[in-house]
Amino acid sequence: MQPASAELFALSSFALSSNRGAAYDVVLLAHILSSIVGFGAVAVAGVNALLLRGAEVPSASVLRYYRPGVNWAGRVTFLVPVLGVALVGMSHGSWSFSDGWVLGGLALWVVAAMAGEMAVWPAERGLQLLVTERSSDDVRRRSLRRQVAVGSAAMMLVFVVATVIMVAKP
Repeated sequence: MQPASAELFALSSFALSSNRGAAYDVVLLAHILSSIVGFGAVAVAGVNALLLRGAEVPSASVLRYYRPGVNWAGRVTFLVPVLGVALVGMSHGSWSFSDGWVLGGLALWVVAAMAGEMAVWPAERGLQLLVTERSSDDVRRRSLRRQVAVGSAAMMLVFVVATVIMVAKP
């Protein structure tokens, strides 16, 4: 066996031999789904912000999206680290908080959460007000739209990097 294939065999054997149980699998699935739902909602926020560009009268779907209220789907991102911590605890010592990929993933999540709380979601609330009130303040609308779009793109970039780290476990 070549050295690279021997490492791959050892890793796959470890993955198959480590029995963490069905509860671990359910929490892992919830961790993955919460990241997809939460960050997917952030991506949708960025797309809807771009759809507001140049539209004097927003489409019905954009108006529906910007109805007043909290973007709860985006807030699902707050489940990601909670479930991640549970996974570390349920891993029977396979993973620990001293692992670089665990700390890196948590640090990246903090960056994404700060971008959401400081930029994306406040600007999104501002756009909700402008859209539902049919405000003609184009300067404010452009600024908020850009803030949501750029913040969403930054969060998505962090999400992709974190996903690569979580999968690769360097």
